[in-house]
Amino acid sequence: MKTIKGPAIFLAQFISDQAPFNSLESICEWASGLGFKGVQIPTTDSRFIDLKLAAESQTYAHEIKGKVQAVGLEITELSTHLQGQLVAVNPVYDKLFDGFAPAAVQNNPKARQEWAVQQLKYAAKASQNLGLTAHATFSGALLWPMVYPWPQRPAGLVETGFTELARRWLPILQTFDECGVDVCYEIHPGEDLHDGISYELFLDKVQQHPRACLLYDPSHFVLQCLDYLEYIDIYHERIRAFHVKDAEFNPTGRQGVYGGYQSWIDRAGRFRSLGDGQVDFKAIFSKMAAYDFPGWAVLEWECALKHPEDGAREGATFIKDHIIRVTDKAFDDFAATGTDENFNKTLLGL
Repeated sequence: MKTIKGPAIFLAQFISDQAPFNSLESICEWASGLGFKGVQIPTTDSRFIDLKLAAESQTYAHEIKGKVQAVGLEITELSTHLQGQLVAVNPVYDKLFDGFAPAAVQNNPKARQEWAVQQLKYAAKASQNLGLTAHATFSGALLWPMVYPWPQRPAGLVETGFTELARRWLPILQTFDECGVDVCYEIHPGEDLHDGISYELFLDKVQQHPRACLLYDPSHFVLQCLDYLEYIDIYHERIRAFHVKDAEFNPTGRQGVYGGYQSWIDRAGRFRSLGDGQVDFKAIFSKMAAYDFPGWAVLEWECALKHPEDGAREGATFIKDHIIRVTDKAFDDFAATGTDENFNKTLLGL
């Protein structure tokens, strides 16, 4: 068995123009001071990493890695959530998602998608240069506007959508395979890969590609009323990244899963800081340990109530206290009688 690595923190929600959150060196020093051992780095802000340069220059990649290691941290994964979103965008969301792309490709869906695909390919090579084996991203979505349709979906629409999604991702998956890095899709509402069934539809279309793996985040499953513990039992062989994020779902007579168009603070389902929600993390960490999860426990802070710095400070301790240092012996070893094949055969009457 393996002991999960951590605690680590996803930096995306903490980056700002204010110190210590405005440079890689200072934000890593801040994270280290809270007790974190690793950082997951988003790749859309060149103050923290120049993704293209990290892909093309081993020297630069070593410099980035050195800055992180200088304060006692490791890079857990890179993230291309925003770029992954742009690999597949339904036209209804074109204007909304244009802000995720540089100005040069906005208002041009074809150019924007080509930019996103190239970004993912840079991320594969950058991850390889940094010595990483997993990468965090989104799948994008062609079908999401049809998730709960009225009028009904036309026959064959889902088949067509997943065929096209796979066509776009297969070259990216191949690049990651060449670099020895797993693509870990965060299964998330708003993405075509938003639950186990949709992930399986995608897997079928990419011929069960070995690099088409999973980022496990139970908070999204709480909000979908999905069994997040059985999910680990089903997909543990594909889980290669782990966001530790809490959530709560408190339906009322007025609203449920869809939230009634309310702000986060007023939704029946909302994300919470670690320990303030309903996720059974003791059971999750037990399952992850039992299944030999090979990666990091990474805090993702998203809470409508608590200040992010408090959430980070408390989260570092929360994860540390939940990581199970796996045992190297059985609890009843003291009563062992030794191993002898002849004795075993005698006991069995053989």
